Amino acid sequence: MINGHIEGQHNVIELDFEVDEPPHKVWRAISVPAFREHWLPQDALTDPQAITITPGQEVRYRLRDDAPPFLESTVTFSIAPNETGGTCLRIVHELTDVRIDRLTRDSANNNNDPTMMSAA
Repeated sequence: MINGHIEGQHNVIELDFEVDEPPHKVWRAISVPAFREHWLPQDALTDPQAITITPGQEVRYRLRDDAPPFLESTVTFSIAPNETGGTCLRIVHELTDVRIDRLTRDSANNNNDPTMMSAA
């Protein structure tokens, strides 16, 4: 059984799950490419190798959208044992594409008068 909780911030989604499986099994599912491929296909990754890895605790991958504008993001999987012998799984998906910051900043600083259409 998986119980989840979702938190959202600007450009960040945080998901917390309680998984019945022990940490070593969850670690294999998120870090071994043959297992990871079932739920996070290599095609979604910018690079099939993890950006960072703390064995048995945390792994981070870089992703790229498969449709324009092909935004880049990172997803971090963190695990810890829980009181019942299962696993606390935390997933943090963060939009890291530099174009988003520029677009947000440009939008916020746009003091131009709105475009008005007139009837002919």
